[in-house]
Amino acid sequence: MRRREFEMTDQREIEQFLEESSFGFLSAVRPDGRPSITPLNFVYADGAVYFHGSRAGDKMDAIRSNPHAAFAVAREYAIIPSYFTDPVMACPASAYFKSVLIAGRIEIVEDIAEKAMALEAMMKKLQPEGGYEPIRPDDPRYAPRLKSVAVLKLVPSSITAKFKFGQNLSDKERSAVTAGLLERGLPLDRETAGLMERYRPGAPQQ
Repeated sequence: MRRREFEMTDQREIEQFLEESSFGFLSAVRPDGRPSITPLNFVYADGAVYFHGSRAGDKMDAIRSNPHAAFAVAREYAIIPSYFTDPVMACPASAYFKSVLIAGRIEIVEDIAEKAMALEAMMKKLQPEGGYEPIRPDDPRYAPRLKSVAVLKLVPSSITAKFKFGQNLSDKERSAVTAGLLERGLPLDRETAGLMERYRPGAPQQ
């Protein structure tokens, strides 16, 4: 990563962001060599990323042809206007965000128990209020569906994360951006200001 001040290496922070996020983009290579990008819901469980879907289609063709893939998850928190810190020049304009890139090898999960675990973890993440019977491999209502659905497992070979929240700013610039966010008051601005303080170089670790 070129800008090391934005690199996030704390595994707890990375996993928390993956747990909070429900959507990402899977990059693979089609059999003819063309790149493929697929938007997917996901769950991060037991150190791997799980997806589900149909057993047929471009995504499955690409994975069967070449199991090496990458998955990106990102969330933009705030656009930072240039005038927060400079009334003339456009150069300070920026965006504050979290992003995680996971590279590795995709496996097609065939074990019914592992499928049930992954899909139950996804349901708990996407539908935490419940309202359904837990997915169990020994439940005869779920058994045929578990056999027919495709569950994919991305086993990471590397995980890199970038959390950009003004770590490169001077104290004066940081104060100006924080004041600008609090005055603007968009839905994520107050949270962004808090994250700027949380990830400020030298700030106490939480």
